[in-house]
Amino acid sequence: MRILFVCIGNICRSPIAEGVMRSLVKQHQMDWEVASAGTASFHVGEAPHTYSQQICQQHGVNITRQRAQQLSLSLLEAHDKVYAMSLDVFEEIQNTYPTALTAGKLELFLNVLHPGKNESVPDPWYGVKADYATVYNLIAQACACILKLPTDAKK
Repeated sequence: MRILFVCIGNICRSPIAEGVMRSLVKQHQMDWEVASAGTASFHVGEAPHTYSQQICQQHGVNITRQRAQQLSLSLLEAHDKVYAMSLDVFEEIQNTYPTALTAGKLELFLNVLHPGKNESVPDPWYGVKADYATVYNLIAQACACILKLPTDAKK
């Protein structure tokens, strides 16, 4: 299984999701590949936001080596499942890369917790440090849920 998490800049939500999922995959000794990307190029090459790193570190998840990358067709093609962290990101991916949706790869991330509700992970970028804890907890719940999905739903 190869999973890709996508947000806007790849420095807040999707790096947290990548870190949490990598940690869970390692803990459960699963042979999954996990990555993240952003739809925008604002932060390409940068480390995750300081608060993203701090909240992950508080939970024993190290994301300091991650670097932001921009979403591309080759990244989409290299992954079995693509989770958009928010509705605007989902729509941008759908409009820019319609084959990702028709291939059954693209899903709104929080739909794994609340099917069909089409909820977004709040973007903590313009918020305060405490917002990153809220986002981390939501992401951790959804990542744990992904691991509990039936095998055929993960492909």
